[in-house]
Amino acid sequence: MLKHLFLILFFFATFFVVAQKLPKGFSYVKDIAPTIQKELRYCSHNNFLGVPVDGYEEPVLITSTKTARALKKVQDQLLKRGFSLKVFDAYRPQTAVNHFVRWARIPNDTLTKKDYYPALNKRNLFKLGYIATRSGHSRGSSVDLTIVNLKTGRELDMGSPYDFFGKISHALYPNLTKLQKRNRMLLRKTMLANGFRPYKNEWWHFTLNNEPFPKTYFDFPIK
Repeated sequence: MLKHLFLILFFFATFFVVAQKLPKGFSYVKDIAPTIQKELRYCSHNNFLGVPVDGYEEPVLITSTKTARALKKVQDQLLKRGFSLKVFDAYRPQTAVNHFVRWARIPNDTLTKKDYYPALNKRNLFKLGYIATRSGHSRGSSVDLTIVNLKTGRELDMGSPYDFFGKISHALYPNLTKLQKRNRMLLRKTMLANGFRPYKNEWWHFTLNNEPFPKTYFDFPIK
């Protein structure tokens, strides 16, 4: 009897963890655009902090519903050409942003310097705009993404890795190969055509025009 009761309680606990009720106007991207690939770096150690980030409890993509629908349009266009979007980050809780800020204020924590900011002093990450106390991601309509070739399964060469802090990551950085420039333009033009605006310092970062929550920074967990 107790065993059965435990199983019932476990089922309900699991259900409620998975089926988080999102705020009105938000959606799981998989429910609208299930073919979009994802690699949520902040759920793992493979990011510029070197540890999983606070607030990222499960590797699921959440955005404003309006953003998810716009991403589906982008994905539909890319699929026709043999490509797919791959999202690294979407909605980001304020809790995670706070974690970034704490990390940036510990100058001796340079575990990931070689891979993410080899030419920069960590003390300058605030001044250079790479770390801030608030992020557009927390409004639910910004995404970090790239394009994958479905035939090879590989990401297109964009000239610099995701989240690399340096001028080479600027969207219109000139000293790239023709292929790298073409790949960045494919991403940029497809996103622009579907209602997104780019961020000049990060080739991977786009925000939906006329975003539904332009002044609200959310803090519900990603799960």
